[in-house]
Amino acid sequence: MTSPDSQIAAQTPDEAATREAFFAAFGGVRGMVETTVPGLVFVLIFTITREINPAAIGAVSLSALMALARLVRRDSVKHALSGVFGVAFGAAFAMISGDAKNFYLPGMVYTLCLSVAYLFSAAVGWPLLGLLLGPIFRENLSWRTRNPGRRRAYVKSSYVWGGILLTKSAITFPIYFWGDATQLGWLRVALGIPPFLVAVYFTWIILVKAPAPIDVIAEWEAREAAEKAAEEAAKEPALGPADPLPSRGPGSTSQNT
Repeated sequence: MTSPDSQIAAQTPDEAATREAFFAAFGGVRGMVETTVPGLVFVLIFTITREINPAAIGAVSLSALMALARLVRRDSVKHALSGVFGVAFGAAFAMISGDAKNFYLPGMVYTLCLSVAYLFSAAVGWPLLGLLLGPIFRENLSWRTRNPGRRRAYVKSSYVWGGILLTKSAITFPIYFWGDATQLGWLRVALGIPPFLVAVYFTWIILVKAPAPIDVIAEWEAREAAEKAAEEAAKEPALGPADPLPSRGPGSTSQNT
């Protein structure tokens, strides 16, 4: 049975855990740079040369170099590899279509779909942010049934992400249809990091005030350890009743001093 003190402690916001999970989930400043700089390189080269192929090759090459640098340093390559595939897909789409604006179209469609996913998942009670951060916080899906305050925080945060990404799409798609590639490129660069930082900031404010995550992995490990200890105890031979003390012989006498 848990004590009242432990129950209160379990509901205390864990700022350190929230910070670590954010860096793991979003890649920190370096992850943002790796997803933004290739687009900047593309628009710079295209603005100077007005050629799609050199711009696309430059963006893909830089993205690949950043992923290689992570491999050499033995860092996590999740964000870098996702950036490489995204940049390569956009570059191929632009070169095949012959329209430089199409370099940004896959990322724009992804952003729009992601905004809808955030909003819809929050509306139905399965906030996407909770599904993404739950394993990182080692809480998995415990926030849905055992931690209602945390579930509400994930719903609010998912609405924040959905609203910001939807606003970003509402700004960029008109430029895609009625602007030129240079305008779209610089707009995409300008809207790369700032909206992301705004979303992370508001999510941080919401989650750091929410109840701390329930570490279901630690619970599972403790349960496994208890079961193992019980099994080992059951294997030990049962102790019999204490042997009686040896009786004195008929000739034995006590000595008085």
